[in-house]
Amino acid sequence: MNRLSIVLPIYNEEKNIPELFKKLQTALEGYDYEIVAVNDGSKDNSWAELEKLCANDKKIKAITFVRNFGQTAAINAGIRNATGDIIILIDSDLENDPADIPLLLAKLNEGYDVVSGWRKNRWKGQFITRKLPSIMANLLISKISGVKLHDYGCTLKAYKREVIEHIDLYGEMHRFIPVYTKWYGGKVAEVPVSYQPRKHGKSNYGMSRIYKVILDLLLIRFLDRYMNKPIHFFGGAGLLCFAIAFILLMGALYLKIMDMKTFSQTQLTTISAFFGGTGIQLILIGIVSEMLMRTYYESQNKVPYIIKKKINC
Repeated sequence: MNRLSIVLPIYNEEKNIPELFKKLQTALEGYDYEIVAVNDGSKDNSWAELEKLCANDKKIKAITFVRNFGQTAAINAGIRNATGDIIILIDSDLENDPADIPLLLAKLNEGYDVVSGWRKNRWKGQFITRKLPSIMANLLISKISGVKLHDYGCTLKAYKREVIEHIDLYGEMHRFIPVYTKWYGGKVAEVPVSYQPRKHGKSNYGMSRIYKVILDLLLIRFLDRYMNKPIHFFGGAGLLCFAIAFILLMGALYLKIMDMKTFSQTQLTTISAFFGGTGIQLILIGIVSEMLMRTYYESQNKVPYIIKKKINC
């Protein structure tokens, strides 16, 4: 029987932890498993709750960071400290039901490398404000990445160890793990799972994450297509800038020939060139900076978090 590693990123979930672990232990009865809980610098008593659980059950591993590093860093640390053949990620806010884990495992046994949960009935009664933006975001990600999923935001996913253990995660990249695995030849599937609104605490997700997701999506698309041939990307952007500059110059020349405006009177061209050039420079600088950051971490075998303490690891 395959050994399961359940990876839990935790941030300010002290009231949810006792019920969550009871549900996990019930759902995993009969399986060979471990639970790797990563406390991402919680400001409440989440770590104290984890210490109690670890004292009574050696199957529970707990890790705490010195401060909050983000969900992706917590997931990365959990995967690095997991020993199972199958790694299952699940949120700690009880919105994911541990009882759905066997559904993911059954689909995984059909020959897939990754099985993602789909919260099909999420956002009932909030179609305009929440469900429609979610549908549009998932369609956009599916279109750009080439991996069609209905619910990229669902943390509940199951992975075969061999397709995830070599992936290093940064920024907000955890939601794109199925994309990475598909690009490396893995088979990805999706199954509907249940969804329950949060009982305690408040959501750590907000509208501010939208732009981060979009930028991360653009980055992984760049890394997939141009990591080994960046001149194709940067050169293409440069040629595009030249093309725009040429078109604008021809427009200004036309105005000059037709005696409509002189070059000194045409301000729109200068302003458009300034903003277009600035936008391109900022995007390219961001991509280059991301590449340098990855080189820094990976060349020195560093990780983007600091562990304060481990229990049962």
